[in-house]
Amino acid sequence: MTRKVPSLTTRTSSSFLSLQPASPIPSRAFSFSGGNKPNGIWAVAGNLSMKTQILVVKLSSLGDILHALPVVAALQRELDAEIDWAVQPAFAGLVESFACVTNVIRTPRPSDLVGYFRAIRLIRRKRYDVVLDLQGLLKSAIVSRAARAPRVIGPSFAREGSRFFYSELSSPLCRKRSRHAVDELFDFLGKFSVPIPEKAAFPLCLPEAFPDEWGKDVANESGPRIAIAPFSRWTTKNWPAGHFSALCRLLSARYKARLYLIGGAGDRTAAQAIADEAGVPVANLCGKLSLLQSAALLRVCTVLVTNDSGPMHLSVAVGTPCVALFGPTSPNRTGPYGSSHTVLQATGLPSCCPCHRRSCGLKSGICLHSISPEMVLSAIEKNSLPSHSVQILPPPNARSPINLRG
Repeated sequence: MTRKVPSLTTRTSSSFLSLQPASPIPSRAFSFSGGNKPNGIWAVAGNLSMKTQILVVKLSSLGDILHALPVVAALQRELDAEIDWAVQPAFAGLVESFACVTNVIRTPRPSDLVGYFRAIRLIRRKRYDVVLDLQGLLKSAIVSRAARAPRVIGPSFAREGSRFFYSELSSPLCRKRSRHAVDELFDFLGKFSVPIPEKAAFPLCLPEAFPDEWGKDVANESGPRIAIAPFSRWTTKNWPAGHFSALCRLLSARYKARLYLIGGAGDRTAAQAIADEAGVPVANLCGKLSLLQSAALLRVCTVLVTNDSGPMHLSVAVGTPCVALFGPTSPNRTGPYGSSHTVLQATGLPSCCPCHRRSCGLKSGICLHSISPEMVLSAIEKNSLPSHSVQILPPPNARSPINLRG
């Protein structure tokens, strides 16, 4: 019996991406430490501004928050509104960098009773004209309704009974989610007669500097900067560690690439194992960078190689091309949004793929194991690096041009 060998499908996303210049006006974050009073002059009863007051509720996670940024940017630009954003403290630093957001309200989980109710009191204190729940879950709906605004708009994909907390939906309730998450959230624009922009904008205020200590482990390399995000919250979404090590060897041998592993503090040990097995200079930055610093690093990189994870969406937001490896999940809804990115996903696999499961029913993880390091290298070379047959090394600080329209 002849064994069927999986083939590989390479896709480039077809949506548009643009970057807008950062606003010179810094956003303000509310901190609840050191007292019960929030920072910000609008904490007094009533509003001092005549602008439309909008509260955005998108509490988590990294990818979801970045998916919401284009619609918020479009609303602020077209309505000249003052927009506040309620978000969990872990992501507050990132949202503070959004040029279209005026105030960030740190809203912890209800398990932090003191912090949670302080956030609720702060939200109730300001008179919002409208609240946009861009998450559509019970936890976000409760926060949205706490504002007591005349309009509370929820998404078409509302779940967990959140529909009953809204005065209206962005569009008719839809259980089948076939569009990309960014496009789904653009439905909110219709409630304000704001046209959908031709290009999705991700206005971020990021530091310009690239600290020397971030690259000290690869200081002797002269090639392009390449970021690698080997981890996600699901183990089934992780490309094999040995494949990442092999890819590092290929990139170092052919391009003298400066390689950076990024991730959380809990990933540091596993990342070091990848670097040790690679046997080439690799900077292990897992746990060393904040979300904002990770974004600044990605901005100066030529390409990101990533699983289906938060750094993938961060790379989209800063305009750096990524090669995204998909297995148990579908890129149709949550893949990289933009025309300069490539998705690799094996075809000819068992009917369970994509399974959208945190554990592999076949115990093999074949959907990701079938993608070889050589396949990934080929995808990187096609979109971001010169072909290895030409033997041209970019200057140390060179960055490949980004084709924003594909």
